[in-house]
Amino acid sequence: MADVADDLQVYRRLVGARIRSDWQYRTSFVLFLLSQSVVAGLDLAVIVVLFSRVNAIAGWSVTEVALLYGVAGLSFGIADLLVSQVEIASQHIKAGTFDLFLLRPVGALLQLCAMEFALRRVGRSVQPAIVLVVALANAHINWTPDKVALLPIAVISSVFIWGSIWVLTSSLSFWTIETQEVSNSFTYGGQTLSHYPIDVLGTWLRHFVVFVVPLAFTSYLPVAYLLDKPRSFDLPRGLALASPVVAAVLVLAACAVWRLAVRHYRSTGS
Repeated sequence: MADVADDLQVYRRLVGARIRSDWQYRTSFVLFLLSQSVVAGLDLAVIVVLFSRVNAIAGWSVTEVALLYGVAGLSFGIADLLVSQVEIASQHIKAGTFDLFLLRPVGALLQLCAMEFALRRVGRSVQPAIVLVVALANAHINWTPDKVALLPIAVISSVFIWGSIWVLTSSLSFWTIETQEVSNSFTYGGQTLSHYPIDVLGTWLRHFVVFVVPLAFTSYLPVAYLLDKPRSFDLPRGLALASPVVAAVLVLAACAVWRLAVRHYRSTGS
């Protein structure tokens, strides 16, 4: 516990230094933050245009899909803010600068996430958070104690799921170097997929996002539980409550793969 507390203290100081550095260029900071919000808004615009032509998608109304978008977008935005920096590990590996992270008495993953921290990325979370609040106010949800508890737990669990996927896919760069596109297909591509009910997907892809890469646990299953919607291929209703378990398993897997990848690292020899 003492080591964890020390690591968190170092993380706090590194992040604080990054924030102070970024704030020296206030105009750039604000413009980047606004651009992140605009980019997030484009995904919502696609949903709005889609529903201008249809009344429902696989039995989901525009409000219900907006709820999916809000949960997925908010959790993804937080993970993007805290963990997405790990994807630049490949750049450090190619340049030989990853050695510097191994010389310091703090975990390499924590250093990557802290030293490349950019508060302006919070712009990606602002717009989905607003949509989530509006959708919750307009959706017909029969609130019960378990649903009240599920919503924040689902968002937090989704943050860990997205973060773990980032770490897992970025770890491949220790073996293959050029894996940015692979990582993006699971992270940014997975985010887009999670904006819609998985009922619109083919059977094999639905199984894939539930049992292989559990993207369904980031928004679809929790929101279907909140709305009392029928689940794809009759999945158990209580499966939505397993999001924390899925997140914990993925975190453990991501940590194990990352440690294995770091042990595999042999530097550039330069």
